[in-house]
Amino acid sequence: MDTLETHPERPVRAPWWRVVLVGSDLRVTALRLFVTVAIVVVGFRYVLLPIRVTGISMAPTYRDGTKAYANRLSLWLHPPQRGDILAIRTSGIHNMFLKRVIALPGERVKIMRGHVFVDGEELDEPYLVNRAPWNWPSGGREEVMGPDEYLMVGDNRAMPVEQHEFGAAKREKLVGRVLR
Repeated sequence: MDTLETHPERPVRAPWWRVVLVGSDLRVTALRLFVTVAIVVVGFRYVLLPIRVTGISMAPTYRDGTKAYANRLSLWLHPPQRGDILAIRTSGIHNMFLKRVIALPGERVKIMRGHVFVDGEELDEPYLVNRAPWNWPSGGREEVMGPDEYLMVGDNRAMPVEQHEFGAAKREKLVGRVLR
């Protein structure tokens, strides 16, 4: 008795080099590539803003010529906190300052001989290397932050006060938290 043996066909496999370069399914790989490119484009266009640090006002935390990224979504999710380093818009999205928040809306603040006092208590600032010997921003007088103002100062407090850009920044000027 003759029997006809049937063998199930073995699936044809793609060569190993094609699997490595494209994957086992070209459509799935193309979809993954499209999604990845879309996430990167949206991320770097609308969420992460690249910043080149120029100047020494944030030294030693950020050195002149280094790159950083400001996370624009971070301020939508959580309001700025004391100690945050923020990008602040000055005249457009391409001109910004990097400064640290030292006082929040409604707080009383004064700086005497390089020591920051918020609501009468000295602020612990372990990130500072040198303190300025002068009283600023208001000559040692206490200032009260407005309802949407944050006092922003660079970390390099030892540089001459004339070279510093600092002061109260309105909430609408804050771009995002700087990633480390």
